[in-house]
Amino acid sequence: MPSLHHLPAPAKLNLFLHVTGRRADGYHLLQSVFVLLDWHDTLHIDTRDDGQLLRHDLHIALPPDDLCLRAARLLQRESRTALGCDIRIHKAVPWGAGLGGGSSDAATVLLALNQLWGLHWPGERLEALALQLGADVPFFVRGLPAWVEGVGEQITPIALPPEVLHTPLALLKPPAAIPTAAIFGSPLLKRDTPRATVAAFLAEPMRFGHNDLQEPAQAWRAPNSSDEDAANPDTRASDGRDVTHALGVMQARFGNSRMTGSGSTVFAWVDGNTPLDNTLSADDVTALAEAGPHGVHWVGRVCRVLPQHPLLDLAPRTAA
Repeated sequence: MPSLHHLPAPAKLNLFLHVTGRRADGYHLLQSVFVLLDWHDTLHIDTRDDGQLLRHDLHIALPPDDLCLRAARLLQRESRTALGCDIRIHKAVPWGAGLGGGSSDAATVLLALNQLWGLHWPGERLEALALQLGADVPFFVRGLPAWVEGVGEQITPIALPPEVLHTPLALLKPPAAIPTAAIFGSPLLKRDTPRATVAAFLAEPMRFGHNDLQEPAQAWRAPNSSDEDAANPDTRASDGRDVTHALGVMQARFGNSRMTGSGSTVFAWVDGNTPLDNTLSADDVTALAEAGPHGVHWVGRVCRVLPQHPLLDLAPRTAA
């Protein structure tokens, strides 16, 4: 049976994230620029002729019914195919990071099964299906850097300036996995940031805007925690204080820092004026947090922005 192996599912980064309003149904209106990174999970997918959909975890155990299986089940139902698949996944992108790892995995499953099951649906049709899985999934199916609006469903590809593609990024992931619902429900969340324009972003793409979710994330505390925990940072549960610590060490080291998505990952541009520009390693980034709480559980990475999704050609669009 047909197979596709070594399929990348790249992480994404929000270069900025503004909350511009809230709809009557409670959903928040956003503006952001999404980019893809060269940090990725790896999937191996084999076709089955018995219709079963099975996932095999090669590294970290995932929830029993994750977005990968939900994506395969949705495509199987909508296409009415009798085929199934085995999905083997090696997780490298941390979960609870604001990097869209689960959404990217789901998109890679849709793109691969579109070929393996002989559907050959155009990208537009896959994107419409992907929206049923989550607001981020259509972006990964589209596979290009994008200006994103609405609740995340309005995706407009943009051409990134060369400095964005050529400048490394340092990423630091604290142990905390901050619930997205807690951030959007926070009284600290600013919901009236003025609408921005693409032209304003392109004028200073590496410094533009901010992340409105950052302050609520920093304020988040684990259930049953108290202010007294602050006196024992190495024994308390990981929470928004670790985001604050990450922002501080990245700012001190690189001169800039920002949280991506709903956190808890923090990133910084590594420009040409920063020492070790060409030799900075993941270990160097992780070491920045060793003096802080839960240092052993932090993850560092040095990444670059991708010009497009590596699997972009698996679902060509019919429209220009």
